[in-house]
Amino acid sequence: MKNKIAIVTDSNSGITQSQAKKLGISVLPMPFYINDELFYEDFTLTQEEFYQKLEEEANISTSQPSPAEVMELWEKLLEENEEIVHIPMSSGLSNSCETAMVLAQEYHGRVHVVNNQRISVTQRQSVLDAMNLANAGKTGAEIREILEKEAHESSIYITLETLKYLKKGGRITPAAAALGTVLNLKPVLQIQGDKLDAFSKARGKKKAKSIMIQAMKDDLEGRFKAFQEQGVLALEAAYTGTEEEAEEWKKELEEQFPGFEIYMAPLSLSVACHIGPGALAVAATKIVEAE
Repeated sequence: MKNKIAIVTDSNSGITQSQAKKLGISVLPMPFYINDELFYEDFTLTQEEFYQKLEEEANISTSQPSPAEVMELWEKLLEENEEIVHIPMSSGLSNSCETAMVLAQEYHGRVHVVNNQRISVTQRQSVLDAMNLANAGKTGAEIREILEKEAHESSIYITLETLKYLKKGGRITPAAAALGTVLNLKPVLQIQGDKLDAFSKARGKKKAKSIMIQAMKDDLEGRFKAFQEQGVLALEAAYTGTEEEAEEWKKELEEQFPGFEIYMAPLSLSVACHIGPGALAVAATKIVEAE
């Protein structure tokens, strides 16, 4: 007998191949071109190797899984499952969601692509939500509908160590980057839905961290208040680069947000590519419960 629903995401969720095995889901590795050579996140490219290449000023560009890779995985899964729920990274940050939606049309309603504007730890939470909904007997179409309805119930704030990579990617002007470096300005960015936007600027990282903590407290007392009271809010941390600094950040968040168990993971390399090493992030996501 076939299983009912297979869940697929991509490595932007921060879910590693070994974690995927334990969870019983599939993770498509994101492809990268480094000095024109093709690598796959978590298969032929480790976090360490990636940051090494970044440090060496290698020419790194992100890509999306090829249609052939996506369809090959789907076809294999459909031999043993009735349906697939596919959760790619936010459509605002990559075209892989749009591509998957076009490909899904070939599968006559058996593949459901979720466009719920998530990335990193918030995308991971969507995967856990999808698993719970599938276990509760929801169909693929219902899971997609529920996750898309809840799309905007998440929030991410990130501070960067350097403006170099935003400048490189054309996200800020060279003049702004130069001024920021001189003044030791650390930008605080936010991801609300589908875009990476400026949120604030701080002199130094310590101040940037306190701005992020305050922003998250405001979210918890404002838009997420009801979820927090119902106990359906997950608090997460993410980072690029050193684990030591990340652990310190996690500790700080645990002190500021008692009662939350904070999940922490490295930011996916597709994001790291644009923001560089030494970034810290805090995120909150509503946990979707099956009715």
